[in-house]
Amino acid sequence: MNIRKLIAGNWKMNGTVAVLSEIETIAAGTPDSVDVAICPPFTLIAPASGRGVPIGAQDCHSASTGAHTGCVSVAMLKEAGATLCIVGHSERRADNFETDSDVRAKAEAAQAGGLIAIVCVGETLKQRDAGEAISVVQGQLAGSLPENRDGLVVAYEPVWAIGTGRTPTTGDVADMHAAIRAVVGPAVRILYGGSVKPSNAAELLAVPNVDGALVGGASLTAADFLPIVAAAAGVARNDATG
Repeated sequence: MNIRKLIAGNWKMNGTVAVLSEIETIAAGTPDSVDVAICPPFTLIAPASGRGVPIGAQDCHSASTGAHTGCVSVAMLKEAGATLCIVGHSERRADNFETDSDVRAKAEAAQAGGLIAIVCVGETLKQRDAGEAISVVQGQLAGSLPENRDGLVVAYEPVWAIGTGRTPTTGDVADMHAAIRAVVGPAVRILYGGSVKPSNAAELLAVPNVDGALVGGASLTAADFLPIVAAAAGVARNDATG
């Protein structure tokens, strides 16, 4: 089953209004065969919307309202113009002690509010070296995924590869994405995230069951992001022609 590639950019805590023209350049350079999205900081969701690229959030709260200082609800995100939301990113799991059940509640809230949920999973270097990578990730999936899989996206991000310049071998990626596919079924898009850049995008995106990428630092500029999008388009063409 061929699934349209999705290249999603996670700007993390980077960007101001002055750099939003990058999104317009990305929109102009994206072919029709690839889906793209940008997830900027909360403060940029509203001004980023309407620039030709779907805009997402980097997190949400599972509650609709309440005494949750510093948090943002799904309804607030949607009103600002977001159409999707990342939940369970490894940095939030580590820095904010988010559990699988926390992530699942956020994903369910995103879905209920009309946003596409991108659920992140991934193992640490210690877990991989112990031979536990696949069992850890499948355990995270069991605890983090909502029952409703319609429109759901899963992002596999080996924690030890994020921002380090290190990447798993294509064999490692293939094995993990196959293990994830066995859990989520044929229709869920599975993204690879972990130091994706123009130099390795084509190789990673050609791996079976890799339906796109969750891109960090290389998504901050069109000059770095568009070659990754182009690589996805090239893989899509090859898949279409057999």
